[in-house]
Amino acid sequence: MVIYDKKAAQNIELSYQTPEIARQRIQTLEALALRAGEYVLDAGCGTGLLVHAMSSTIGSQGRIVGVDLSHDMLELAKDRCSELGNVELEQGSVTQLDFDDNSFDAASCIQTLLYVDDVETALSELYRVLKPGGRVAIIETDWRGVVLNSPDDITTRKILDAWDAAVSSPNLPVKLTPLLKQLNFSAIKTTAIPILNTSYSDVNFSSGMLEYFSTYAVKNKVITSDDAQLWMKQIRDLSTTDSYFFCVNRFLFTAVKV
Repeated sequence: MVIYDKKAAQNIELSYQTPEIARQRIQTLEALALRAGEYVLDAGCGTGLLVHAMSSTIGSQGRIVGVDLSHDMLELAKDRCSELGNVELEQGSVTQLDFDDNSFDAASCIQTLLYVDDVETALSELYRVLKPGGRVAIIETDWRGVVLNSPDDITTRKILDAWDAAVSSPNLPVKLTPLLKQLNFSAIKTTAIPILNTSYSDVNFSSGMLEYFSTYAVKNKVITSDDAQLWMKQIRDLSTTDSYFFCVNRFLFTAVKV
């Protein structure tokens, strides 16, 4: 199980400020088409980057509630959103949302459901708290579809398998449309969001994620610290010969409550 303590939250914070994820936030906002005065939920708000971006769109008459299970994530979110008068941040689980039925005009749930054991319950909760006609935007990654050029396939497999075992649903995107239909969501649409890095840089998405994955594998005694350091050096060195390649697909699902 993945638990985002203070250090992990800070690492995720850096990766989610990369250009690739900044563009993803723009896509999410465009998909939700928020309007001034709306009441919005960000379920699994993390460090508050999307909440902050939503704030100006809904204006002073609107309200955004960000919910996250991680105390350390929320602390970063509170720092980021401390001056925003239309934002509330609460600790809680997407599988047990503490809101009345038919409360929200729109909801987002970004890179959250993969950590949830009972995805159907989480989606049911999102459906419950949305108003009739309410919109939802969900983004998940197919982590089993990572394409990575690596000079050490054995260590790479160990690291990626460790992450695969850590999350409840590493290939959740293939399951989401049937679940949304089953729960009576309508107007379901899916958009692929590929993340492609062909060079190693401290400011791109893959560098931070690969560092995080290798650190996680060490922490769980899948590989040694020396193995991880050598692997990361080999990965970084690929850029010197224009051989670095990382790609993974994220998927944006939008739907409407009947």
